[in-house]
Amino acid sequence: MRVRRFAPVAVAALLTGLVAACGGDGAGSDGKQSVTMWIYPVIPDEASHRGFWDQQVTAFEADHPNIDVKVEIFPWAKREESLTTAIAGGKGPDVVYLIPDQLGKFHNVIEPVDEYLSDDAKADYLDNVRAAVTLDSRMLGAPILTSSNPLMCNARVFAEAGVTAYPKTWADLLALAPTFKAKGFDVTNYYADPNATLNQSFYPLLWQAGGDVFSADGKSVAFDGPEGVKALTFLKQLVDGGYVQKDLITSIPAFEQTNVAKNKVACTWQHVPADVEQFWGKENIKIFPPLAEAKSVGYGTVGSLSILKASKAKEAAGEWVDFVTGPSAATAYDKQGNYFSAKKSAGRLYADDPVRSAMEQTLTSTTVGTLHEKSREVMGVLAPEIQAALIGKKTPEQALADAAKAAEALL
Repeated sequence: MRVRRFAPVAVAALLTGLVAACGGDGAGSDGKQSVTMWIYPVIPDEASHRGFWDQQVTAFEADHPNIDVKVEIFPWAKREESLTTAIAGGKGPDVVYLIPDQLGKFHNVIEPVDEYLSDDAKADYLDNVRAAVTLDSRMLGAPILTSSNPLMCNARVFAEAGVTAYPKTWADLLALAPTFKAKGFDVTNYYADPNATLNQSFYPLLWQAGGDVFSADGKSVAFDGPEGVKALTFLKQLVDGGYVQKDLITSIPAFEQTNVAKNKVACTWQHVPADVEQFWGKENIKIFPPLAEAKSVGYGTVGSLSILKASKAKEAAGEWVDFVTGPSAATAYDKQGNYFSAKKSAGRLYADDPVRSAMEQTLTSTTVGTLHEKSREVMGVLAPEIQAALIGKKTPEQALADAAKAAEALL
């Protein structure tokens, strides 16, 4: 069994001993190159996840008898801290699964994958997916999956409110809000608690307004520009009008306690079908392109496999990454994990599923924003200022200006 899983409580203790075996010790006494990869539970079922990677390792090693691959499955919890500790100690893995926020943070220790992937493989990626892992014109990871947070609406709520037209723009949403409110429904929901990620809440609106978090050169923030003010003002209109659940502005209650779960929300961009299916019923889930203001764009994550610079087996690691992110292996992984393909050639993975098929059609309308090593820190100073504006302590302009001042100090 080459694939192992470790309980969260064991990770810290194991780093001292286990990671000594991680990190590409080059050629062993038998002349084989050793490649270690750290991965996380993308496929929820533990046995299925272990089985998938065992199968891939067996297939790869059959064609690469001089490479020995070890896949270590770690929990999601504290994964970044564990990786940071291992890298600092010179004992990190050769290959690791990262998302865009992490690519920006760890970019200095990542070996770009461009030279390890064929031109055809690189060209096969969806353009926005490839952009999501690219910094300074170099790919920091080979994407293996992607997702989308488009506009999702509850057909049951629309029927009970007597509304037949679904919103396409901010103006549409605001125009429908009073009608839904009169019938006892919220037109949408918004999580403003600082612990909620802005990737799925405020940033989509910022992008839709034509703005971005950082300037083009990454040396300053840009969210405090007119686009950011417009996005926050739009949110404040929703909050002040009583068109969203008030509790969510200051807390994150159990999902069952939210109006989304209670079938009291018309549309949302902060949840996906897997969150609501048991509450809404699959037949009531309607998927549409992200809302538009200056443009229609939503958030979609990208999971990729990155090679670390400290690896002593980069070529072997590159061959492994090229193999396992290829169309065949990646498609199987995506379907078992209920994600979508990052490849153009994969086509539709869920053509027989109306909801997932509709989600697939929105993949090219997603972004992760600009890769930046301070993405998480900037989010940390911006989120509370957005909340301050929504509860009426500051104007949108002042809140964003204060956040920008704090962010500039970080940069």
